[in-house]
Amino acid sequence: MTPNTKQLIRQFKALADPLRLRIIALCSQAECSVSELTEVLAQSQPRISQHLKILCDSGLLERFRDGHFVFYRLPAKRHGAAALRRLLALLPAGEPEFERDVSALRATRGQASIVQSDEDRPLHHALVELTVSTPLGDLLDIGSGQGRILKLLASRAQRAVGVDIDADARRFARAEVLLAGLPNCTLRQGDMYSLPFEDREFDTVIIDDVLLAADRPVNVLVEALRLIKPGGRLLLLTTCEQQAVDTIARELASWCRDAGLRLSPPRAIPAKDPRWLLAVATRLETQSEAA
Repeated sequence: MTPNTKQLIRQFKALADPLRLRIIALCSQAECSVSELTEVLAQSQPRISQHLKILCDSGLLERFRDGHFVFYRLPAKRHGAAALRRLLALLPAGEPEFERDVSALRATRGQASIVQSDEDRPLHHALVELTVSTPLGDLLDIGSGQGRILKLLASRAQRAVGVDIDADARRFARAEVLLAGLPNCTLRQGDMYSLPFEDREFDTVIIDDVLLAADRPVNVLVEALRLIKPGGRLLLLTTCEQQAVDTIARELASWCRDAGLRLSPPRAIPAKDPRWLLAVATRLETQSEAA
């Protein structure tokens, strides 16, 4: 038998256990920690850990560390991820036990939700406009905070990753994306100067209102540029409460030039009495462009 066939047999065997099937159903909706799975499924930690090891060894789950916690989720971009999604599509929709488990996970994380204010609507409209002509593809949100922008854009992305250094913000964002029904979202701990991702991994990277407060803004842009695929784009979002729009625009242009980026004219949102500045930056491909 080929390695792929042997892998498929391991996956079928792993899915044959009812408890492991419930774990897979949960992790297909949200990344879950061992403690969350233990509480929701009313099982001991050693038993849950044993099942998680079998699921990871079969390639059905992947694990990652976030601070003091280890989370599990479906593989998002590994080789064979499409075949895995087809396999897991066989899970019965509307299974009452699966639905009860997801409801219990939501209750464990809390039900508080970010409410969009009327003042936010122009920004959200502008961001959605950017996704109409050019799909987001794989999206990275640097400085995702409590997940406000991530929630808005994730449904339009193939994969959405939020990065923030604040553990409490990541915990809140996980509850938000679960409540919003966004299983393609994941949250990661990360430093914007050195992010834990491979080169050219994302189609769209948004720097989410953290650039003006950065000690080394050019370094942040260079690190973001490292992660953008060819033809990808970088979205720069900043608030305009502390500085004039023209001043911020000049700073962005200078930083992008030093980082090797071409910056589009920033858009003030709303046009009258702006609260935000939004711009698109792309990779400079030639020396003449840089000059």
